[in-house]
Amino acid sequence: LLIHLFLCMFCSSSECKGEDKVIQEQGDVIAAEGDTVTLGCRFETSDASPTLFWYKQKKNGSPKLLVQRFFLSADNSEAKDRFDAKVDKKEKSVPLKIQKLQLSDSAVYYCALQPTVTGNSEFKNRD
Repeated sequence: LLIHLFLCMFCSSSECKGEDKVIQEQGDVIAAEGDTVTLGCRFETSDASPTLFWYKQKKNGSPKLLVQRFFLSADNSEAKDRFDAKVDKKEKSVPLKIQKLQLSDSAVYYCALQPTVTGNSEFKNRD
C-alpha cells in the first residue's frame, strides 16, 4: 500500500505579520506502509522565541495538533508515538518525522508559526 501525504503551508493569525512565514516546498509525498518520512518546514519570523506547530488534517476533517515545539526550549528531543519534530535553530526549520507509516497517516500536514486551530471545530456537510 502506498501512503499519500500532502504538505500545505499557512500562517493565519492576527499576530501573523508580513515578515512571518513558513515554507514547505516538498509538496506531495508518496511512501509505502512501514516507511519513515520527513516533511520539511522552514520558517521566517521576527519573533525571537516562536512556537512551531504541526497539524494533520484528514479528508473532510478539521486539523488536529500533532506536535508543538518551542524555539528556545532545551527539550526538543521528546518523541510522541511515531511523530517527532525538532527545531533546528541554525537552519530555522522544524521537520516532522513520521515513523512506521500507516495507511491512516494519509492526510494534509500543516506547519504553522501560530496556533491556528482552537476549540473543537468539526466539519458538517449541509445537505
